[in-house]
Parts: sequence; C-alpha cells; structure tokens
Amino acid sequence: MRTLRVRMLAGLFVIAAIITWSAARLWDTLGTLPGVPVAAPIVLALIAVALLATGLSLRARLRAQRERRPGAKGVDPLAAARALVFAQASALVAALVAGMYGGTCLYLIMYKLDMDPRRNQAVYSGLAFLAGVAVVAAAIFLERVCKLPDDHDQNHPHGPQPTRR
Repeated sequence: MRTLRVRMLAGLFVIAAIITWSAARLWDTLGTLPGVPVAAPIVLALIAVALLATGLSLRARLRAQRERRPGAKGVDPLAAARALVFAQASALVAALVAGMYGGTCLYLIMYKLDMDPRRNQAVYSGLAFLAGVAVVAAAIFLERVCKLPDDHDQNHPHGPQPTRR
C-alpha cells in the first residue's frame, strides 16, 4: 500500500474549505444556512481516539515483539492491514470533513457572528474542524506504526544487488 501524502490531504482540505465557504456564501444569500450538528465534533473526536488507541496498542505490541519479551503477544498481519486501511480511509474522509467545517466556520466568523445561533454554529463547526484535524493526525500516526521496515538483503546494506549474466 502507498502511504498517505500530507500534501494530498492538505489539498483535499483546502479544496473542500474553498467550495464550502463559497457554497455557504451563496446559500446564505438564498435563505438560511443549514445547521451544524452538535454531534459532529463528538463523533470525529471518538474516531480520533479510536485511531490513537489502536496505534498505541499496535506500537507497544510490535515493540515487545521486536525486543523478544517473554509472553509478548504478536500482531496479526491481517489485523494490522485492516487498521492501516481504516487509518487511510479515515484520514481521507476527515480531510474533506475538516475542510467543510473549516470553510463553514470561516464564513460564519467573517460574516455572521451577530446572532447567537450563528455563534453556536461557528463554535460547533470550529470544534468539528479541530476534531477532523485530530483524526488526520491520529491516522497518520497509525499509518507510521503499521509501516514495515524496508526489506534489505542482510549481505548488502544497500539492498539486493542485481545479478549479472
């Protein structure tokens, strides 16, 4: 599997934020903005905690296995692969979601803080943005934990040498 690139995640975030900010501006001229769910930052924070806990658990188990501690419980390769897929999917979706809530928060801060409901929406969207960033950070951490060491030939420290015919 390929590792996630921070540049790609940042690009997704920026594109989603720009589109959402523009859509919020257009939508607000036509009527009212849709509300920001109160549960959004909570759900994103729970996903970030799950990713972080999985990463810490796998890191500890891999370290114990590497150090050959007695009674060390190994890591099932399939479970590690599933954790990696979960981390990558979460990072991609969270980059988009953080961009959406970031764009909404930016619009509300720039134009609509004169009413209490809009201030609350700005707070909820700001918290959802921060929780989305936490999901991306935890996913990148989990991905780094699941990364296999480079496969080098033991006789050649710079990798396998090509054979000559």
